[in-house]
Amino acid sequence: QDITSMVLALRRKANLKVRQPLAMIMVPVMSEAQKNSVEAMSALIKNEVNVKEIKFVGNDEGVLVKKVKPDFKKFGKIMKLLAAQITAMSQHDIIEFEKQGKFAFTVNGEEAVVELSDVEVISEDIPGWLVANEGSLTVALDITVSDELRREGIARELVNRIQNIRKSQGFEITDKIDVVVTPNAATDEAVREYADYIGRQVLAESVTIAEIADADRTPLDMDEYPDLSASVKIHK
Repeated sequence: QDITSMVLALRRKANLKVRQPLAMIMVPVMSEAQKNSVEAMSALIKNEVNVKEIKFVGNDEGVLVKKVKPDFKKFGKIMKLLAAQITAMSQHDIIEFEKQGKFAFTVNGEEAVVELSDVEVISEDIPGWLVANEGSLTVALDITVSDELRREGIARELVNRIQNIRKSQGFEITDKIDVVVTPNAATDEAVREYADYIGRQVLAESVTIAEIADADRTPLDMDEYPDLSASVKIHK
């Protein structure tokens, strides 16, 4: 649930609808137990957030750069010096801090033990990815939409719009239909490539591209392709 919530929030941040498939989320794991927990639910997670793959990486692989932001007032006079040491922590020390839940610093000859709850651990975004932290859990979402993923996303959007047309026109659940989509250079390839998939999802005997008479046009209301229309008729 935490991973799903974090990834969906990252999607909203990048303005990427859930119907748009994405390639991967990356999860740095603190332990084998954490990895096993996530792996056990990986199929559900991938389905919920619509990604193709979950990649596990060790926290020590240097894929994500973390910083620690002090967030406390309980150390009195040494607070500023302690904060400077915390901000300058190495990646190795940050990983140990997260594993142990606390870290000991020496400031002016005094030992100061800082709890994980005293600070905020932040992962920096890396090019092409967005990163989120929640406690000891970190997820990174690959937000690069390849041409292949874009075509699949268009197909999923078309399925949604055609299902809406079926409902609005009062078709029975078992009615077989024929679908015609108006030509559009940005969507034609997706329609051709995913015609079988679209057909299975909407119970269409045929999915084709052709000009449509004005009387038969139903706008598909796709934000990116405002002129795209379809004709949906019961198959004879």
